[in-house]
Formats: sequence, structure tokens, C-alpha cells
Amino acid sequence: MDRNTIMLFAGIGALLALASLIGFVLKRRSGDADNPVIDNLNARINAWWVMVAVIGFAFWLGHAAVVVLFYLVSFFALREFMTLTPTRSSDYPALAAAFYFVLPLQYLLVGIGWYGMFAIFIPVYIFLLLPILASLGGDTTRFLERASKVQWGLMIAVFCVSHVPALLTLQIPGFEGRNLLLIAWLVMVVQLSDVLQYVCGKLAGKRKIAPNLSPSKTVEGFVGGIALATLIGAALFWITPFSFWQAALIALTVNLLGFFGGLVMSAIKRDRGVKDWGHMIEGHGGMLDRLDSVCFAAPIFFHLVRYWWG
Repeated sequence: MDRNTIMLFAGIGALLALASLIGFVLKRRSGDADNPVIDNLNARINAWWVMVAVIGFAFWLGHAAVVVLFYLVSFFALREFMTLTPTRSSDYPALAAAFYFVLPLQYLLVGIGWYGMFAIFIPVYIFLLLPILASLGGDTTRFLERASKVQWGLMIAVFCVSHVPALLTLQIPGFEGRNLLLIAWLVMVVQLSDVLQYVCGKLAGKRKIAPNLSPSKTVEGFVGGIALATLIGAALFWITPFSFWQAALIALTVNLLGFFGGLVMSAIKRDRGVKDWGHMIEGHGGMLDRLDSVCFAAPIFFHLVRYWWG
């Protein structure tokens, strides 16, 4: 990691330390009484410590470790997605291909930097292959729904997520050797947008923005969270190849995509009758609960940077 990356993680550590102190004080003031809001806040902060430590360790090890880390992230996200959707015995060939062929091959293509293939491998070749595998079982019961489920799971959990480590493959004049900072900027800005929308919603939220999809999201939380995260993204332009105003516009774009991505993923959860994708991350739910906004923001961010700066 270069000096800017170390400074960035030091700043994140300082913010988490401040958050932990605030959570500790709030817990002490509440005494022995149970307070679900404070307990959830502290659980989220503790989980963020672990997530930042894991990402920081991968950054320290280098590019290959970052690709492996996001491979594992995609694996657990895909497992959560498939767990919540019904399957039949005739789906097993398609599911086996998704986990043991498509997933590792997509990240291998990212690892070797073969853009022309990893950009079309899943949405073209695999989207054609999976229904063929499913049809070989001869089971026509809800065939379209079952085939679409595997395709959509791969699109969200593997294809979209793989565009985060794919940022390492970009060759940006004047920014050589610092692509890890692009990953840090994207993940931090989008995740801060989620956190700030939650905080603004709790402090000033009154009008529900999508009550049937995500009852906790409010208009005030949306506006405040998006605006603050966009300002933070602009202020961090110094770790990117962007100017201040370019960073602001891109931050606004990825934050909006992250918000609508969260709504889409909430709609899927409501359709399946669950609140969270899983229980892997304390205070946050499952892997997809933490990644839903990044899934939608990552591919667009990757191609914006590749087209204009790569």
C-alpha cells in the first residue's frame, strides 16, 4: 500500500474509534436496560471494524489477495441468493456450473485482466448456457422462474461484484500503481451513503420513500445521505484520478445507483418473505445486505472510469 492508502485507512480507523467511543458512552448511559437501537449500533460498528481489517489486510497483501477476497465475497453472496430461492433437482447441473465453473472462471478472467472476456462471459455465454443445462432435466415446472433465478443470482453476486477487483486491471495514465485507491473510494463512498441515509432517516425522517419495499427509507434520509456522501466523495478526490467536481458527479452517480440497487434487492427479499439475506455479519444481516448498493454501483463506476480515464 502506498502512503495515500495508509493515510486513508488511518482516517477510517480514527472514525471507527470515534464511533466505538460514542457507542460505548451511549451504552453506559442506558445502564442495564436493554436498548435495541444502541445494541444494533454497537454491533454494526464492531462488524465494520472486522470488515475494514479484512479489506486492509487484503490491500496489504496485494492485488491477488484482493481478487481472492472478492471471489469469497461473491461465493457467500451467491449462496445467500440461491438459499432464498426455490430449487428442484433438475436445477442442480445449473447450480453446480454456477458455483464451480462460472464463479471461479469469472475471477480468473479478472485476475489475468482479460477485459474482453470477463465483460461478456456471464451476460452472454453463461446466460445462454444455464437454461440449456436446466432444460436437460426435462422439468418444465416454473422453468422460466427457475432459470431466471440462477441467471439473476450470477448477475448480481458474481458479475456485478467482480467489477470491484476489476478496477485493478485499468491502466490510467498518471495513476499507475494506485488502483487500490479506486476500490477504496468506491466502497467507502457507497457504504457511507447507506450509513448516512440511515442516520439522517433516524434523525429527521418523516416521509417514507418506498414503504412497500423498504419501510425504513425516508425522503429526508435519502436526500441527506446522498448529499453528504457525495460531498465526502468529492472531498476524497485526492486519492482518485478525478478533479473535485468530477469526483462529486461520479459520487452522486454511484450513490444514486446504490440507493436504487438497495430498493431492488429489498423487493426480492420482500418477495421471498424475509427481512435479511442472512446472518453472516452481525448487525448487518447477510453478505448481500451489506453489498446490495455496491452491486449496482460497481459495473457503472468501472466503465465510467475505463471510458473516460483508462
